[in-house]
Amino acid sequence: MWLASTALAQDLSQSENDYPTVARADYVFGCMAASGQTRESLERCSCSVDVLATILPYDKYVQASTVLSMRQGLGGRAGTFRNVKIFDDMVADLRRAQAEAEVRCYR
Repeated sequence: MWLASTALAQDLSQSENDYPTVARADYVFGCMAASGQTRESLERCSCSVDVLATILPYDKYVQASTVLSMRQGLGGRAGTFRNVKIFDDMVADLRRAQAEAEVRCYR
């Protein structure tokens, strides 16, 4: 029984912690650059990426982040990523997860 519950706990932990450390650190650095270089900012940004990871699988996070990055460009390639429903849906999922993280970590 103990082994089964330990394995289940590890599976749950692993599924909620599928963001690589470098991705979490990159998120926190970017968040702190936008919101201040304070201890409070570090705690809130760390909380935010933890919440985000429980809501949005890492591959979906990467996809949405890529779409947002591509939309910032100019020209035809950037235009390909604008106003396309599947890309809009990816970004909307990320935005909803970020909003939930803000509610949990910044209030």
